[in-house]
Amino acid sequence: MDAQGKVWPKLDPHKTGPFGRCPRCGEGHIFQGFLKIRSACEVCGLDYSFAEPADGPAFFVQMFTCIPAVLWILLLEIFASPPLWVHVVTGLPLLIVTCVLPLRPLKGWLVASQFYFKAQEGRLARE
Repeated sequence: MDAQGKVWPKLDPHKTGPFGRCPRCGEGHIFQGFLKIRSACEVCGLDYSFAEPADGPAFFVQMFTCIPAVLWILLLEIFASPPLWVHVVTGLPLLIVTCVLPLRPLKGWLVASQFYFKAQEGRLARE
């Protein structure tokens, strides 16, 4: 339920976040640019101040795509020793595709997951 009393259906973060859609209404957009998060949803008015994925997207990209891509480039050099232009033509596009393109869907998924699970900064309990 939002401030106006409207009840929103609970949307799965996997169906909204990777596509850059608002985690509450599924219609608005999370992003203002490539990775910049909007201040609020233009459709339902959800305030995105809760959204702080920090380095999460970069960590996942480095662990699951960047390291294998760099290993492929190194193995190519070790076993084939091609000229520099081969590395530029094969390695550079491989790194761009595997390191830059997944950032936006991952960041969107993390923001949607924060909303879905009501994740927030931990607080110490006062007795």
